[in-house]
Amino acid sequence: MQRYVGEPAFVLHARPWRETSLLVEVLSANHGRVGLLARGVQGPKRHVLRAALQPLQSIRFDAVQRGELAQLTSAEAVDALPMLRGDVAMAAFYLNELCMRLAPREDPQPDMHAAYAITRERLRSNQPLAWTLRRFERDLLESLGVGFALDHDGDGQPLDPAARYLLDPEYGPRRALNDRGDGRHAAATGCGLLALAADAIPERDDLASLRLPLRALLLHYLDGRGLKSWDMLGELGRLSAARPG
Repeated sequence: MQRYVGEPAFVLHARPWRETSLLVEVLSANHGRVGLLARGVQGPKRHVLRAALQPLQSIRFDAVQRGELAQLTSAEAVDALPMLRGDVAMAAFYLNELCMRLAPREDPQPDMHAAYAITRERLRSNQPLAWTLRRFERDLLESLGVGFALDHDGDGQPLDPAARYLLDPEYGPRRALNDRGDGRHAAATGCGLLALAADAIPERDDLASLRLPLRALLLHYLDGRGLKSWDMLGELGRLSAARPG
């Protein structure tokens, strides 16, 4: 039996279960991703508890675990839930979905929890969105132990700022060839990777070049199964492109 007492966590997902309960997934500081069963939270007197179990909320919770799910006994919000809209809200959904898919159950992930906390505040303070997400993707991979140096290639050679690179899960940055078959159009610029390694925001085109190579790298660790948030972002892009003017 596992007891959680005053455990810090972020709510990743919550969905109704039966008539009055919720199934909740959280990213905890000391136990990684934990599944919680919150019973009887839909009643009129449980508004405070229900409000604490909203996605992106920072909480402290008590629970007892005897099986796959822990029985939640109490939870309280630590701070105000970030009020996010539009693209920033979609980014938060993406953040939570990545953690849901990649964080192992009940395996301590203190670095991932810390990276989530920092990214949550960057979203709250409206820092540049694409840069915020690229930094989180980098830090997420590092926290899982599958990151690699972004300023050298797999042979230890410094990156050429003027070249383009694919991100090979086994090798690291691999220089893209000039032919289309090597996927050069979906490769990151050396400048962009060097900036990401130095945690210094790159120029606009270099920042944009990081998105697809990092997505391909994440897709490898997602076992080839994409994210709902990627599909939603793609659909939003198509709708925007179809609007007159």
